[in-house]
Amino acid sequence: MRSLLLFLFSTMMLGAQAPTATDTTFYSVAYVDVMPSAKATAVTAFKQYRDASSKEPGFVRFELFEQDGREGHISLIETWSSPAAYDTHAAAAASKEWRSKIDAIRLSDYDQRPYKTLSLSPAPSGEPQIFVITHVDIGGQGTPAAELLKRLAEASRKENGNIRFDVIQHTMRANHFTVIEGWRNRQAVAAHAAAPHTREYRNGLAPIAGSPLDERIYQPVK
Repeated sequence: MRSLLLFLFSTMMLGAQAPTATDTTFYSVAYVDVMPSAKATAVTAFKQYRDASSKEPGFVRFELFEQDGREGHISLIETWSSPAAYDTHAAAAASKEWRSKIDAIRLSDYDQRPYKTLSLSPAPSGEPQIFVITHVDIGGQGTPAAELLKRLAEASRKENGNIRFDVIQHTMRANHFTVIEGWRNRQAVAAHAAAPHTREYRNGLAPIAGSPLDERIYQPVK
């Protein structure tokens, strides 16, 4: 009996001492306006950039979106396995070539921001037809914004029509977040906006927001 107890105790201690896996995923979120007449050029350049980058160590996913009703306003979300993988990628020829091509046709600055994981959906069960990308700016540190966003994400993933609901946090400014929502259709987006948990989130966010909620509808560009 004593031997069994010692074995069980040792097993429990080993389990308790096992390190928790750290999510090192790195995200780059960029926004840029290109000349509407050059949108096809931008899409071609993106595909070349994505295909070249996919061969680099640490590549996970690239996504390109165009804002609904605003031709030429695009957002690029890059996902890498770690900040180190992204740093190596940023110095690669494909990255410099991409920026050179975009610089020739852009109408605005290339607004690029670094992020880390806060709350991610499980593997998607379908292909979203419409996306909502929101920049959330909080007035200062020490607020419950992260918990508000986590609760919103958990509740929203249970809604009919939701395929993806991810929340990422700025790596250097902890009071900035980006929310990436994927939905089956506009009806699902409208139902989400009216849901009790969405209203509760927005009511809780209002007193601590540093700027108006920057929420925009996007279409995926393939």
